[in-house]
Formats: sequence, structure tokens, C-alpha cells
Amino acid sequence: MAYHDQSHVASSQKALMLEMKSLQEEPVEGFKITLVDEADLYNWEVAIFGPPNTHYEGGYFKARMKFPIDYPYSPPAFRFLSKMWHPNIYENGDVCISILHPPVDDPQSGELPSERWNPTQNVRTILLSVISLLNEPNTFSPANVDASVMYRKWRDSKGKDREYVEIIRKQVTATKAEAERDGVKVPTTLAEYCVRTRAPAPDEGSDLFYDTYYDEDDDMEGGDGDCCYDEDDSGNEES
Repeated sequence: MAYHDQSHVASSQKALMLEMKSLQEEPVEGFKITLVDEADLYNWEVAIFGPPNTHYEGGYFKARMKFPIDYPYSPPAFRFLSKMWHPNIYENGDVCISILHPPVDDPQSGELPSERWNPTQNVRTILLSVISLLNEPNTFSPANVDASVMYRKWRDSKGKDREYVEIIRKQVTATKAEAERDGVKVPTTLAEYCVRTRAPAPDEGSDLFYDTYYDEDDDMEGGDGDCCYDEDDSGNEES
């Protein structure tokens, strides 16, 4: 058993080092990723900038990702530290999203096994799923029933019922002090939000496993496609 644990640790640490390297060289727009403690690869701090032209514009939301020893065979947990009023975020900040659920067949959940975690997913796909979820909540199986009811009222009234939006805007305003404390300039225009650092050429100190590890995922993640989140940014579409 101890041998299996050690082999899981070795492979998960290698996977996490490669993912961190990839995200530092080519970040996901609107996110800043750091380790909570340089000596611990299993706990990541995530800062999320609210996308412009959405209810979350100007927000600076902090979260933690905690990875299991057998990553990528099991999903990480994603918890917001900032207050978030959202149908798919529990009061304690835990995000309820299919991609973070273990790949078991559970007919009661209403989720298909294909929607759940599998080892081809990675931090990049999780971040993209979280930013998409913020603007397009899933109200079929809410983690926060009150937020879900309020969101549906806002949506069904075509924006006339403002209670949901006003709570989010108050939470956005509350994050500004933390951004100042952390010395972070929150992007407020699409141009600032879409700044992306390109990865260096492969021969510039690239890891032995780097190319084979990530090439397959580039197409799935959108690679160099659209600059950033540009659906109906107000979240007016039906979920």
C-alpha cells in the first residue's frame, strides 16, 4: 500500500508541476494562480477577475484548489474564499459543478458520467468551467436554492427584478479593498482582461514531459482561439 501511495505522490507531483508551469507560461485570461505554500504542490491559491461586461466586472474573487494525492485520477476541490452568491456555490464557498465530481455512475444526480471528472481534464478546463458557470448558472440542481430562485426571477423578468444582480454587485464592491491590500490592479476593460502571456519556444528550458503532456489538450481547451469569454456577457440567455 505504501508503495502505491508513493507512486501516486510521484506522478501527481509531476502532473501538478507541469500544470503550474503551463499556467505560468500561458495563463488563462482572468485568473492568477499561485501556490499557498511553495513547499506544497497540492494547495493552490486562485484569484479570479470578474469578466468585463458581466455582473462580476471589476471583482477580485479568491479561491483555493486542493488536489488529492491520486490527481489526475481524482478531481481537486474548488472553494471560494470570497463571498459568492450563486446557485451553484454552497454557503461555505464549495463549487458544485459536474467536472469536479468523481467519475461514478450515479443516476440520482442527473449527471451523465461523461460530464464528470476524468483524467484528461486539468486545471485549465476547470478554470474555464468555473468562469462559464459564474455567468450561466445551472438551476436544475442548485447548491444554493435561494440564489437559484432569485436568479430565475431575474432571468424570467428579463432583468427587471434586480435583487440577484444587486447582491452580486455588492460582493464585487466588497472585493476592491482586498485587491488594494494585495496590490492587484483588477482589469476593467476587455483589452486588459484578455492579456495573455505566450509560452516560450519549446527549446527554452522546456520539461522533458511538457510537449507530450499538453499537446493533446490544446485543441480541447481552445488553444489560441477566441481571446476570452465573449458569450452573451450579461448572462441573459436561458441556462
